[in-house]
Amino acid sequence: MGLGYRYFPTSAALPSLVCMNLYPLFANLSGKRVLVVGGGSVGERKIAALRATGADIVVGAPSITAKLAAWVASGSVSHRQAEFEDGWLDGVWLVIAATGDRAVNRRIATAAGLRRVFVNVVDDAELSSFQVPAVVDRQPLMIAISTAGAAPVLARQIRERIESLLDASLGPLASLAARYRQRIRARLADPGRRRDFLEGLFSGPVAACLRRNRPLDAERTLESALDEAASNASRGSVVLVGAGPGDPGLLTLNGLRALHQADVILHDRLVSTEVLALARRDALFIEVGKQGGGTHTPQDHIHALMLENANAGKRVVRLKGGDPFVFGRGGEELEFLRAHDVDYEVVPGITAAIASAAYAGIPLTHRDLAQSVHFVTAHCRDSIDTLDWCALAGGRDTLAIYMGVGSLVRIQRQLIAHGRSTQTAFALIESGSRTEQRVIRGNLGELAEGAATHAVKSPAVLIVGEVAHMADALHWFGQPPLTIPHDAAHVLRAA
Repeated sequence: MGLGYRYFPTSAALPSLVCMNLYPLFANLSGKRVLVVGGGSVGERKIAALRATGADIVVGAPSITAKLAAWVASGSVSHRQAEFEDGWLDGVWLVIAATGDRAVNRRIATAAGLRRVFVNVVDDAELSSFQVPAVVDRQPLMIAISTAGAAPVLARQIRERIESLLDASLGPLASLAARYRQRIRARLADPGRRRDFLEGLFSGPVAACLRRNRPLDAERTLESALDEAASNASRGSVVLVGAGPGDPGLLTLNGLRALHQADVILHDRLVSTEVLALARRDALFIEVGKQGGGTHTPQDHIHALMLENANAGKRVVRLKGGDPFVFGRGGEELEFLRAHDVDYEVVPGITAAIASAAYAGIPLTHRDLAQSVHFVTAHCRDSIDTLDWCALAGGRDTLAIYMGVGSLVRIQRQLIAHGRSTQTAFALIESGSRTEQRVIRGNLGELAEGAATHAVKSPAVLIVGEVAHMADALHWFGQPPLTIPHDAAHVLRAA
């Protein structure tokens, strides 16, 4: 049974549920007294769920349903045939108030609060100190879903979706894993190798045998696989994963799988905390970020960390903002791994310019406005000086410029000096796809001034081209684009 609660004493000694994160808990109620006050259909449903726990169940009510009476007659439930009294709570670990009378339920909750006994008042989160979740039961596997009492119907709908995804064989599979747990730990002492084996166990031929209702074949297959795993040496690997620009919903399924399997995660500074929260909680997280004018992790040090951990048999994820192969130095890292005979994979990510433009409502190409798009990096003076500004400034193509916040004056001057009109539309997209996203809109002649006026900070992508003005009408995520105040904008004269 899953319990989620947050208890606050009040002047009336009532537990109060605040709409906040609850602590999920599975309670062992075997042999412990649980009181259900209310003998109607609601109390009956609550007791039906409790019977499987082995709890010492007491129902208190003047009258009870026929099914409850049958359970009382069988000895699996005790009955106190009277109105609620505070003394009923003596020796009780848990109480459920299901009387349908809020005044009575409040009195039960008050008495329970004074005794530090957890209470659930059916359909009344305010009076409850724990919530009864919706449950997906694949014994011994159980999944509990809670909305902190705010939307129980939604919790039930989610449970129904999960029910349809989980095969009935998962229960026997979990039981088989429990029986072999100590043997697996003894044969595979290294946690990484043991985790590899268990992941194969839960998704491979052993699980397939149980789906076909062949438990003996499943056990033989497990023993054979364990012998093979114990005799093979462990070898590490590296997966380059593109984390996208920040919204965790943009992470690919393969990227999510890699994060769940990682022993070590080497992540860039700009990888969002929401994406990192999706990774294995017991993985080792190492920030190896690069920041213009700030902290900097040398690329050689990143290479050394990948090699060291892979040689130690670890599964390493090199987690990069955006896409590893778009201004992410992913090619250099693969060359290093290949030179040192380290196994590797690449999981592409949605690069920042594509995602940021989409979240700002800007199509990078449009048959009436732009037939191509150039991806450009401007993270340092050397890279800006090597760009073909004549080609970039000419025509009507879209420019998507990464890492240019510190170089906006130079970008503006170069584009105007090489022929790009000062009236060309631009959009600066700060923290694209994240909750704090901002879009600053204007014309090229106002670029540097507008960025300074709105104090634009990295990460930000600059979109230059006539498609940028479409953000004014097509924006859909976050706040509408910010414009540049007329009295602050002026055409920057070429030096």
